[in-house]
Amino acid sequence: MSSVFLLDTTKKPLNPVHPGEARRLLSQGKAAVWRRFPFTIILKTEVVEPAVRPLRLKLDPGSRTTGIALVNDVSGQVVFAAELSHRGQAIKTSLDDRRGVRRSRRQRKTRYRKARCAPRHAAMYLP
Repeated sequence: MSSVFLLDTTKKPLNPVHPGEARRLLSQGKAAVWRRFPFTIILKTEVVEPAVRPLRLKLDPGSRTTGIALVNDVSGQVVFAAELSHRGQAIKTSLDDRRGVRRSRRQRKTRYRKARCAPRHAAMYLP
């Protein structure tokens, strides 16, 4: 379960809180939603500056997706995790589709309009 990010009144980051604690702060009117993703709330009242625990950003690069995680240095608990999908594969599939459509258009033997030139032997039929 990921934690909820918390900002103080001056928009400085505080320690992430449990989703239940965030829900309690929101329902009591002590906090407001700051951002929907990643879900972040901002406090409405001033708080005494607590010690902020250090967090470590960990990246797991892959060929199709990259894993992103924020981990608490002291306890090793995952605070936030996400996957970032790369667009490389989507671009390749759209280019392959476009190439296939082009090839099928070239291979078809149907004309898209009638031929406008008269046949060569049309002069024989003129009066």
